[in-house]
Amino acid sequence: MAIHPTAIVEAGAQVDPSCDIGPYAVIGPMVRMGPGNSVGPHAVVTGRTTLGASNRIFPHAVIGGIPQDLKYRGEDTALVIGDRNTFREFATVNLGTAGGGGVTRIGSGGLFMASSHIGHDCNVGDGAIIANSVAIAGHVLIEDHVHFGGLSASHQFCRVGRLAFVGGMTGVAMDVAPYCTVAGARGELAGLNTIGMQRAGMTEEQIGRVKQAYKIVFRSSLGLAEAIAQLDAELAGHPETDHFIAFLKGSQRGITR
Repeated sequence: MAIHPTAIVEAGAQVDPSCDIGPYAVIGPMVRMGPGNSVGPHAVVTGRTTLGASNRIFPHAVIGGIPQDLKYRGEDTALVIGDRNTFREFATVNLGTAGGGGVTRIGSGGLFMASSHIGHDCNVGDGAIIANSVAIAGHVLIEDHVHFGGLSASHQFCRVGRLAFVGGMTGVAMDVAPYCTVAGARGELAGLNTIGMQRAGMTEEQIGRVKQAYKIVFRSSLGLAEAIAQLDAELAGHPETDHFIAFLKGSQRGITR
């Protein structure tokens, strides 16, 4: 383990011997860090934060800070991070809150660019790309391989489905269905993320079924309940459309249409 002489690793922290801790970095007493993590100069990892393996934390990032929630009163809450994530300069990720389940979770293989923010009680899946200055409010669910463009934001309690793409400077206020693209100041539906599906290795047959589902929900005169019933009748039984249907059924804020 390479710990710079000016770094502070507080008593109680459990840091794997293979980790690198840079100049003036601070590691709090309840932090647990697996193998191969690196923490850059002036970065802070604090709170009851657990990191898996091979995460990179760049200068001035703050990982595990207390929630930006006026109801928070110092409850014992946590942040759990997987493997191979990158947190660029000034990125912030907050602990959970007692009222939101107590844990903020981030999967593996994500990129959280400079000045991005992940709020309390969020659940971020694998392979997320969160671009510069993105603001994700509390309690947001981001499924696997979602891309948020720069300066975009999500309202609290929103859900963003697998392989969705949120354009730059877009405000998300309702759920974004899997495989969809939203853009514009008020987060309007802008089509399917076909390129993202192709890059994820989906077959043309699978993408074709997603396109059929998209047309039924977003390009017909059917109400959402009617559209879901038609999806159940015509496209159920395939993983990609089953996930799409389940996501729609689980929406509480409504679907961006």
